[in-house]
Amino acid sequence: MKPSVEELLARIHALEDQVEQEYAHVRAEWQGQREALADHFLELQRRQKVGLWTYLRTSRWPVVLSAPLIYSGWIAFALLDLFISLYQAVCFPLYGIPSVRRSDYLVFDRTDLPYLNLIEKFNCVYCSYGNGVVAFAREVTARTEQYWCPIKHARRMRDAHPLYPTFFEHGDAEAFRQGLERLRQEASTVPPQNQETP
Repeated sequence: MKPSVEELLARIHALEDQVEQEYAHVRAEWQGQREALADHFLELQRRQKVGLWTYLRTSRWPVVLSAPLIYSGWIAFALLDLFISLYQAVCFPLYGIPSVRRSDYLVFDRTDLPYLNLIEKFNCVYCSYGNGVVAFAREVTARTEQYWCPIKHARRMRDAHPLYPTFFEHGDAEAFRQGLERLRQEASTVPPQNQETP
């Protein structure tokens, strides 16, 4: 008998949990090895650092000249961050949707790497912020979509958010009308996601 979508999703979630447990085991082993070799490791990393002057001198000029355009993205990311934070603070309590923890998505842990110079550390903060805000916004909008319009698109969508497979099929009005309240209830009990990676 062909497994149902729910059974396949349950298997996927079980495998994701299994992978996360394996990652936790690998992280624990890595942490133990890292602590044992901390001083040696730190010295090796410091040797890989490229000084600011060398970094600037060897950079291609088109890259250097494009920096102001790239860094102007801070404005867009900050506005998106502000809007999404305000939106969920006001609307999610009204809908009964649990808030998304912003700190799960905005992670700034690369600035303490001894092999990065000041410009590289700044770039890492910029990329962490931009990608974190976009991921945070995606989760907030996914939960919003699950509450208001949990209907799949007529054509296949690339890289759909994790809630999308539970949505109703495009054109299935009966399932939508009968199951909308159930999905809204599920939206109000979204489990917190562990965003930690190895």
